[in-house]
Amino acid sequence: MDFVSLFITDFIAQLQSPTLAFLIGGMIIAALGSELVIPESICTIIVFMLLTKIGLTGGIAIRNSNLLDMVLPALFAVITGIGVVFIARYTLAKLPKVRTVDAIATGGLFGAVSGSTMAAGLTVLEEQKIPFEAWTGALYPFMDIPALVTAIVVANIYLNKRKLKESGDSAMQESFSKQAVAAGDYPTTRQEYLSQQKDPGENKVKIWPIIEESLRGPALSAMLLGLALGLFTQPESVYKSFYDPAFRGLLSILMLVMGMEAWSRVGELRKVAQWYVVYSVIAPFIHGLIAFGLGMIAHYTMNFSMGGVVVLAVIASSSSDISGPPTLRAGIPSANPSAYIGASTAIGTPVAIGLCIPFFVGLAQAIGG
Repeated sequence: MDFVSLFITDFIAQLQSPTLAFLIGGMIIAALGSELVIPESICTIIVFMLLTKIGLTGGIAIRNSNLLDMVLPALFAVITGIGVVFIARYTLAKLPKVRTVDAIATGGLFGAVSGSTMAAGLTVLEEQKIPFEAWTGALYPFMDIPALVTAIVVANIYLNKRKLKESGDSAMQESFSKQAVAAGDYPTTRQEYLSQQKDPGENKVKIWPIIEESLRGPALSAMLLGLALGLFTQPESVYKSFYDPAFRGLLSILMLVMGMEAWSRVGELRKVAQWYVVYSVIAPFIHGLIAFGLGMIAHYTMNFSMGGVVVLAVIASSSSDISGPPTLRAGIPSANPSAYIGASTAIGTPVAIGLCIPFFVGLAQAIGG
């Protein structure tokens, strides 16, 4: 009973934090019809500064720490990112009126990482004075890139198989109806027919272009730039005088914008199956709990901090809102953006920030005492 009461108390307290309050405030003023508009260029600058700061923090921490401490959390981040895609492939894709390719793209977006959600999680941990490894922000690409790559590969394999099946069926029917085939010369099965008609090498999905596209994305580029600068240079002076003091103020503005955008995208979900709404509410918790469980393994075996476990769970519960959508648009052009972007931005992100962050922080505090 003490565990439950402690968890509920912490959960309610965290909902009142400035970071989450600005997100909720943005949704409220958008619902009331406010005409407040923050230019896209300003948001771009804010995102760049936030992710550069996270990268700098991680780079400086890695430079001053043992790299072996990162191995297990990084491996768990990779496993989680890939696993989320397959969860969507074999759950969401099986639901009524959900196209398989849309479900895979949704899994890719939810497996990838939201830099803003990660920034919000780190801020809440600092506000609650919960210690965590400064390099945990560097786990971002270990989950983000594998998720996007896996989604695009799985989607293309599915589409190629479906295309081969459809073309094989129609071609076989035309071949049998229009051509006189000598007895014993024609293929007896679809597989035999396709093996004669198609070079398997033509259907291979190239992995490196997908990775390259992800690395060039604005969010990951900014964070990796900060990571490299923190690792190979001495940016402490500009970090302490500029990036660190401005971080929370800039994050509050971004949370306001994200709240307004989330409300504006709710209408997009009306164009697709309502199962996306159910998935967007439940999936962040499931993904986060998987990562939390894996993080606890690292906690007990490698002394990974409880704060680090929370960060791993938070990035797993997040869904990419910056680099993921353009990567998936290019890699899975046949998927419906209203499905995966609407599910992510309208519901997934507010759930991750407003509910999952306080949930996992409260869970960690209750377990850790």
